[in-house]
Amino acid sequence: MAGHSQFKNIMYRKGAQDAKRAKVFSKISREITVAVKEGGADPESNSRLRSALINARAENMPNDNVERAIKKAIGGEASGDYQNVRYEGYGPNGVALIVEGLTDNKNRTASAVRSTFSKFGGSLGDINSVSFMFDRSGYIVYSSDKMSEEELFEVAINAGADDIFAEGEQYIVMTAPEKFIAVRDVLIEKFGDPLEAKTTWIPKTTVPLKEEDSASLMKLISTLEDDDDVQTVIANYELV
Repeated sequence: MAGHSQFKNIMYRKGAQDAKRAKVFSKISREITVAVKEGGADPESNSRLRSALINARAENMPNDNVERAIKKAIGGEASGDYQNVRYEGYGPNGVALIVEGLTDNKNRTASAVRSTFSKFGGSLGDINSVSFMFDRSGYIVYSSDKMSEEELFEVAINAGADDIFAEGEQYIVMTAPEKFIAVRDVLIEKFGDPLEAKTTWIPKTTVPLKEEDSASLMKLISTLEDDDDVQTVIANYELV
């Protein structure tokens, strides 16, 4: 029975992982569809689409999924007229959160986000209620086994990047938002696709949080990320 139980546990974990991958693919597909509708199907002239395709490859998203999302957008088959939305508020321990999404029903998404904040001890605020605590920045990630930090630094800085730093086994390149596309394209030409490339929110300061005090915040973030309409959740905490 122990072996059978272990097998069931393994299958459960695999099922959970598959469900998570499917949700990631669904979010990327939605971003690809919106990008194509917004700027066409040529990634060379559509920066938003190019970033989405980079992230799709980094997540090992099947080409069939990518092509299906593009064809739906081109053919007008994609269901829903998706709009960019942003929500801001505070979670437990005064942690500020920015939630970005794509939705075809703003009322549904706003209601779900507000309910999630309340459920886990947070409060949803007005737009710009916490974004002043963040800077908008270009964010490009490479695996550290692709090049030396010095080599990346030289190329990135010459291309117009603001900063480069190591984090674990990755290098993070930061840019001003208006220089993101130029820096990204130079780095791709030199080093190939990054693991991630996007513009995002970077906290100016962080809230120190002990791991034992972080459970409610982690549940809040996880539940928000599980929402199909939510693309990204950014928070200004730091585990200490």
